Amino acid sequence: MTTLPTGHGPSPQDPASPRGRGAAPSGAPSPRAAWHLGANAVVAAWLALFVAGTLVHPFVPAARWLLVHLLLLGAVSNAAVIWSGHFAASVLRLPESDRGTPAVLRLALLNAGAVAVIGGMLAGAWPAVLVGGTVVAGAVAAHAVHLVRLLRRALPARFSATVRYYVAASALLPAGAALGVVMARGGLSGGSAARLLVAHEMVNLLGWVGLTVAGTLVTLWPTMLRTRVADGAEKAARTALPVLVAGLAAAVGAALTGPPPLAAAGVAAYAAGLAVAAAPWVREARARPPRSFATWSVAAGCAWLAGSLAALTGILLTAPSWAAVAERVPSLTAPLAAGWIAQVLLGALSFLAPVVLGGGPAAVRAAAAELDRAWVARLVAADAALLVCVLPVPGTVRVVASTVLLATLVAFLVLLARAAVRGRRERRGGRGRRGAAPAGAAPQAAPRPRPAGPDRHRVLGGAAAGLAAVVLAVAAGGAVDVRSLPALPRAAADGADGAGSAGVAPTGRTTTVTVTVRGMRFSPDTVEVPAGNRLVIEVRNAGTDRHDLVLETGARTGRLDPGERQSLDAGVVGRDLEGWCSVVGHRQAGMVLAVRATGPGGGGAGGGDTGGGGADGHGGHGGHGTGGTAPRGAAGSAGSAAGAFDPMAEPAAGFTARDAQLPPAAGGPGPRVHRRTLTVEEVEREVAPGVRQTLWTFGGTAPGPVLRGRVGDTFEITLVNDGSIGHSVDFHAGALAPDRPMRTIGPGRSLTYRFTATRSGVWMYHCSTMPMSLHIANGMFGAVVVDPPGLPSVDREYLLVQSEMYLGRQGGTADADKLGAEEPDAVVFNGYAGQYSHDPLTARVGERVRVWVLDAGPNRSSAFHVVGGQFDTVYEEGAYRLRPDGPGSGGAQVLGLAPASGGFVELFFPETGTYPFVSHVMADAERGALGAFAVTR
Repeated sequence: MTTLPTGHGPSPQDPASPRGRGAAPSGAPSPRAAWHLGANAVVAAWLALFVAGTLVHPFVPAARWLLVHLLLLGAVSNAAVIWSGHFAASVLRLPESDRGTPAVLRLALLNAGAVAVIGGMLAGAWPAVLVGGTVVAGAVAAHAVHLVRLLRRALPARFSATVRYYVAASALLPAGAALGVVMARGGLSGGSAARLLVAHEMVNLLGWVGLTVAGTLVTLWPTMLRTRVADGAEKAARTALPVLVAGLAAAVGAALTGPPPLAAAGVAAYAAGLAVAAAPWVREARARPPRSFATWSVAAGCAWLAGSLAALTGILLTAPSWAAVAERVPSLTAPLAAGWIAQVLLGALSFLAPVVLGGGPAAVRAAAAELDRAWVARLVAADAALLVCVLPVPGTVRVVASTVLLATLVAFLVLLARAAVRGRRERRGGRGRRGAAPAGAAPQAAPRPRPAGPDRHRVLGGAAAGLAAVVLAVAAGGAVDVRSLPALPRAAADGADGAGSAGVAPTGRTTTVTVTVRGMRFSPDTVEVPAGNRLVIEVRNAGTDRHDLVLETGARTGRLDPGERQSLDAGVVGRDLEGWCSVVGHRQAGMVLAVRATGPGGGGAGGGDTGGGGADGHGGHGGHGTGGTAPRGAAGSAGSAAGAFDPMAEPAAGFTARDAQLPPAAGGPGPRVHRRTLTVEEVEREVAPGVRQTLWTFGGTAPGPVLRGRVGDTFEITLVNDGSIGHSVDFHAGALAPDRPMRTIGPGRSLTYRFTATRSGVWMYHCSTMPMSLHIANGMFGAVVVDPPGLPSVDREYLLVQSEMYLGRQGGTADADKLGAEEPDAVVFNGYAGQYSHDPLTARVGERVRVWVLDAGPNRSSAFHVVGGQFDTVYEEGAYRLRPDGPGSGGAQVLGLAPASGGFVELFFPETGTYPFVSHVMADAERGALGAFAVTR
């Protein structure tokens, strides 16, 4: 059985048929098989690029966009063109019509266009995107014309509806490409951009890919199952197609012009059409259940599609605006791309590859067996890992789960290569055997049906192995990111009733109170309990961030996500107790709870007082490594790394400072779209010689990545929280309502922040999650440079970001008590104390040097000064204060900046030497806010 719709066996058109290969040399692949080998090598190459992209995605701008388009525009679109041509030729019984020079030209144009689109997006060259999108649309439109001509040439065929699915799909892709090109141009308002994004994804995923898959499965699915096509399958396919197209048109039309609930009706209609088409597939699977990787992979893909359509409908029904839809839809990227499309593609290729490799029954069986190696374990591991990825898990757990998912794809590519090699060996062996056959012998028989399938024990063993791999990976990710796991209650210090009893006799009664988290406060912030009663606190998180409640006795809840609730059993209470949120900085921000014991024996600290130590042993800072255990409002220093900080210390040999050189704005004239993924990472870094801190960062560095553009450019930033607590981002360079884009997202979550730069300057971006000062002080800040119109070129251009450090313990996070007291240990440029004194910035005599400076604070002002230099240009907060061509002969000695403000200065150096630069707030210069220019000829 091969790809024929009727399930009766090979035919002259079939690549597995001996008659179809009759013209090929003995033991060699047929011309059709050779064509498929070459064409599908392109698909494999795009899949390999996708794998490579996942490995380097932390270092690539717009990584998520790149990965999606490597898979869908590259691998999937090539496979759709190749195999829709093949199946159209098969069902219409027009041999040789799916290959030849026109087909090669269409594929060449498709790939050239895809490369231009991807390259143009990465380089920020919209003209390249425009040309590439036009070429892609033209190649697929030409494919649609080819399919229409086949329909007109062919005699009436039983499954010609399949070809009509392909024509409809191919007609939709140019529309999706046009929407993508318009979005890449930028300059759209938030609402328009969101509408276009959703419409673009619907057309390409549900139209181009969805209709192609649906049309193919009409005939491929029963062939893979090795059963006959179910009665009524042709009628169901014909009935479903107009429903699918109408539903899609309604959904896309609503996305462009109507409200989200109207689009939900269109998606529901599309799902109904898919259900009509799929009803015969279910009957075919019940008649002959799936028993191979190919069939189970396709079935799993269809299940992910059904779930994704239900989720999409729910999003459209509940989202208040299209901007909210655009923010939520990315959560369906993994289920649709990896769950549905990739699994259907791999399942189809694993069935079709042995057929197109050909070489006789033995070669086909050998290649099929190779592709079915450990298939149960691979399938279970892939789907279980994907399920973990779509759940709200910590970032590290998601990373290891996605690594398992990637490993299953790599395994398929390896097996595909092995299948090709093994099939070739079998062909060579078969050639010798065929050579010995008597003249006039009958043609070699078609491949025997595969065995009924693996036995039950092998299936269960494979499933257990795949599931175990995912469980171990998740456990490893949780161990690495242990701080993201809920805190476990600690045994009370003096027995079952805890240190809070203070020797008071238990009354046997229980007092239950409800405490709600609202913002950065507990409400109520004081609760009363009769002395001797057992206290149970029902804690409900109605805020937008993760919180917990820790009592000084050690009793505590786990970390509660927004909307979660948990009971805390405080035991018998005989004295006043203090409680707080142990998320770093939250206690200092006011998240404290007072428990008051009333009546005889109540009040006071009592003999059971533990001294205010938290369950983590760090004064209630939640194990995040804050520096001191001082009470709120006093600067703490116990265990602080400040004792190891020496502003005059030398770094280790081979030290290299952070590159302060500012690259020019990318792209030519006209607005462009900058796409960037900022991943929140918790990393331990040296911040001064011998001093290490755990920083919360955007992209692994503090300051975060520098973004640069021009007035009119659009920035589309995807924030991914791989940290252990909630974070957010606020771009000062964009003017928009902060409610949605600046909201706090929990660990494992992501959001898209889109803004258009309408005004020039050097703008700060930072985490705006409370306590904001601590998130900024611990590394969550960066710069966006928007060039003023007509900005002249200079010889050298640098960016310096000033910030403060409130050192916690070695390897810990910032000390929130020092921060509240505004007592920094260090003030630095670009995240490291005095680094440009040890590795100076460079310039040559007479060169014009521009230095951009941003004061990220969070508390200290900056007075940037170059010793021995004078500024002839000063640009501060969006306006020139001094220009060399201005009236008079004035100059400037300092660029004065308040926290969160920025600008640039320009100067040239008259002679060789070392020119120090400092913040002329001299106490800060002596804390590390200094560096130097090394000037040569």
